[in-house]
Amino acid sequence: MAKSTQKIKARKLRSDGKSIKEISKVLGVSKSSVSIWCRNIELSALQVDNLHKKMIAGGYKGRLAGAKFQKEKRLARIDYFEGLGTEELKNITPKELLLAGIGLYLGEGNKKGNGFQFTNSNPDIIKLVMKWSENLLGVDRKDFYCNILINISHKHRENSVKKTWSNILKIPKDQFRKTVFIKSAHKKTFENPDLYLGTLILRVKKSSDLQYRILGLMKGLLYSVNR
Repeated sequence: MAKSTQKIKARKLRSDGKSIKEISKVLGVSKSSVSIWCRNIELSALQVDNLHKKMIAGGYKGRLAGAKFQKEKRLARIDYFEGLGTEELKNITPKELLLAGIGLYLGEGNKKGNGFQFTNSNPDIIKLVMKWSENLLGVDRKDFYCNILINISHKHRENSVKKTWSNILKIPKDQFRKTVFIKSAHKKTFENPDLYLGTLILRVKKSSDLQYRILGLMKGLLYSVNR
């Protein structure tokens, strides 16, 4: 296409309110050429406003695409490291389980009372602590008992929540004590209300010696690490 023809078309497109970038793309010429050809064409206020809106929309789409890419990149890295961790720890020794349990009890366990008590909202962590207690500390499963703490707005789901915890932990419902309902000053909104299980307090009957043993293990671990 001759330059004179391109110039005429460029000026026509500019008069129609097209951007320099759009015209450059349509005609396959440089933006600098289009800018020179159209420099004396004045756009109406409406055309300028439309171009401004297009520019903002284009930037928003670009940001969305960038955010989506970053999210996918982040999820891929998470998947990679989860796979790496699963492979690395797929066969842990009893000693490693012992240390894992001590570490969890240091964070979420009862460190002052004279009875075993562990509190958490993650069922997998509760299951790990139960396995640690049974396999390495000699606790009998029938000696576990639990309390559930749930927001009072979920009072109508008490039986459902208790049944779910019972199935997950393989503990009969008669080993669950009175549910504690938590009142909050402001009504709390839950992202997935039907999946909300609250927090579970895991205890063991007549566990003063067990508690003292765990406190001793904790002290031993801290001494070994910090000496």
